[in-house]
Amino acid sequence: MAALGPSSCLLYRELCHREQGIHPFNGGGCSLVSVGGGGLYSWQPGGSRKRIWGGEVKMRGFWQNVSRPTSIEMEAINGMEDLDRILALSKELSQAIVIDWMAAWCRKCIYLKPKLEKLAAEYHPRVKFYFVDVNKVPQALVKRGNISKMPTIQLWKDGEWKAEVIGGHKAWLVMDEVREMIQKHL
Repeated sequence: MAALGPSSCLLYRELCHREQGIHPFNGGGCSLVSVGGGGLYSWQPGGSRKRIWGGEVKMRGFWQNVSRPTSIEMEAINGMEDLDRILALSKELSQAIVIDWMAAWCRKCIYLKPKLEKLAAEYHPRVKFYFVDVNKVPQALVKRGNISKMPTIQLWKDGEWKAEVIGGHKAWLVMDEVREMIQKHL
């Protein structure tokens, strides 16, 4: 028998339920499970050992990569100096950046922001994600980005604008287009 389980408690529960038709947690919670001596053994409270599986047991552990974030909060760009600093840093690090030009009153913009933050985690650390709230920054910055509609998601690389997606349609289509844009320019 080969078993894949994130913990001995889950493995024990699964084996007891499937093979013996019993519920393992009647009477006091999870017990320690060990492999050896031709089977799978449960160590009960009080020190007694009970054989719960008599066949061959092969166990492998599987843990998700918990060090990788599922979402990375985008940093705000608040002025021309911020944009200049970010572009210079991205050029120095040869790192592409994505800028989400949005407005707090734009429902589509607000809806896309958490989706873009999940995308930021997918491409971390190769691509850095930022956002600009066009109502909170000088209009010179908005003109520099050549923004006329929101949301506009731009990709910049080597300090230069490379591509953009204007997100006036369904969110899943916008996200697909952003992924394609990133893949094309990475």
